[in-house]
Amino acid sequence: MQDRDPPSFDPRTWGGGNPARSREPDSGEPSFDIRAWGKGATPPPAAPARSKPQPPARQPLAPETRTRMLAFGTAAAVAFAGAVAAYASRDAQPVVTERRSEAALAAEPAPTSSRRTLVLAGIDELEDTFRSGGIAAGEAAAAAARAHAELGDGAGEIRLIFDLHGTPGTASLDSLEVTRSDGAGLVLRRKGDGGFDAKRLSAALKTRLTVVRGEIDANSFYSSAVSAGVTDSLIGDFANAFSYDFDMQREVSPGDIFEAAFEQAHNPSGEAVGVPRLVYVSLRTAAKSRALYRFTPPGEREAGWFDGNGFSTVRALMRTPVDSARISSQFGYRTHPILGYQKLHRGTDFAAPTGTPIFAAGSATVEFSGAKGPNGNFVRLRHDNGWQTLYLHMNRILPEIVVGAHVAQGQQIGEIGTTGRSTGPHLHYEVHIEGQAVDPLTIETGTGQSLTGKGLAVFRKERDRVDRQRAATAD
Repeated sequence: MQDRDPPSFDPRTWGGGNPARSREPDSGEPSFDIRAWGKGATPPPAAPARSKPQPPARQPLAPETRTRMLAFGTAAAVAFAGAVAAYASRDAQPVVTERRSEAALAAEPAPTSSRRTLVLAGIDELEDTFRSGGIAAGEAAAAAARAHAELGDGAGEIRLIFDLHGTPGTASLDSLEVTRSDGAGLVLRRKGDGGFDAKRLSAALKTRLTVVRGEIDANSFYSSAVSAGVTDSLIGDFANAFSYDFDMQREVSPGDIFEAAFEQAHNPSGEAVGVPRLVYVSLRTAAKSRALYRFTPPGEREAGWFDGNGFSTVRALMRTPVDSARISSQFGYRTHPILGYQKLHRGTDFAAPTGTPIFAAGSATVEFSGAKGPNGNFVRLRHDNGWQTLYLHMNRILPEIVVGAHVAQGQQIGEIGTTGRSTGPHLHYEVHIEGQAVDPLTIETGTGQSLTGKGLAVFRKERDRVDRQRAATAD
C-alpha cells in the first residue's frame, strides 16, 4: 500500500477533490484558506487533542472562609450593579442638589449701589423714606435723627439725595444731602473708618425784583393783571394798596395804566422759595395818578403803603369795605325797589356773591351786632374820631364781632348776603358823621401818617433802591 500524504487543512484544497484549485504548493500542513471550502467539501478533521497539564487537586475551604468570601462577593455584586444603574441613568435624572443651589442663589437679592433723589412733604417722613429705600433700620433711624437735629421741626418740603450700597433692607448709606427749600441743610459723607463727615449748609437765597406793567382791559382789573404777568396771589394786595384812594369798581376804566413790582426769593437751584412780596404799585387813570411803596416804619411790626414823599395811604376810613364788588345803588334819593316810592338811600350798595368778605372800614369798637328787622344781619361800628359805619343785610357775622369788641381797620367782620329787606346779595354801607348820613364815596377820609426823621431817611433809601431796579427793567 502506497503511503498517503497527511490531510490538508488548506481550504483551497477542499474543492471536491480537485487538487488544481490549490495555487500554492503542498507544504504538507493543513490549509485554512476559506477559498478551498467549496460545495461538497468536507470540513477538515479536528486536530488531535493536546494533552493539558492538570492543576493540582484543590483543598476544601474552611467553613468560616467560605462565609466571608460569599459575603464579600455579594457586596461587590450589589455595588457593581448600583454603579451600572447610576451610569445608565445619568442623563435621565436631574442633579437635584446642584439645581436647588442655583434656585437659592437666584432668589437672594443682589447687592446694589444706587442714588435716590426725592422731595418729602415734611421732615417727619425721613426715617420711613430711608427704610423704604433699602437702608438698614438702625442706620435709617440714626441718619434721620441727625438730619432732624440740624433742620429742626419747621414745616415745609424737604429735598433729599442719598447714595447707598448693599442688599435691600440691609444697605448702608454712602452719602446724604438733606435741605430745606431755602438751601439750609446737612451733608453727610462716609469716611474710611465707617463714620461720617458732616457739613452744614446755610440758607443761600437771592432776591429778585420783577416789574410788570400793563393796561386795564374791558373785562376786569384781575384779568388785566394776570395777563400782564402779576402773580394772582398779589392782585388782592394790589387792590388793597389803593383802597383809600380809588374805588376799583367805579373809578378804574379800560385803558388805565398800572405797574407792579414784586420780590421773590430763589434758592441756589434757581427755584422760587416762599411767597412773592409786592413792594411797589402805581395806577394812572384819566382823573388821577398814585404811586406807592411798601415800607415798615422803625418800631412798627406791620408794613404799610406810603407815597414818594413818605405819607401813609391810611385814612380814617377805607374808601370801600368790600373787594371786587359792583356798586348797584349810590347815595341819594331813589325809588325804593320794594316799597315803590321815592326815599333817601342813606348809603351805597355793593353787589357781590353771597359769602364775599366784608371788612371794617376803620379801627373801631363794635356798638351793635345781630339781626335787626329790615336791616337783616347788621353791625354798627364807632370809630376813634366819633364817626360811625353801618353794615346791613349780611349773610353772617363772624363770631368774634360782639358788642364791645375792638376791630382793626381792614379786619373781616362778616360776609355779604341778602337778609332783611333785600332783593339780592349785597352790602348796604353807611357812614354817619355827627349823627348824619353822608355819601361814603365823596367824603374826605382824612390824612395819613407822615414819616419824619430817621424813619423818613430809611424810607427814602428803600424807595430809591426800588426805583433803580424798576428803571433797569424799563424797555
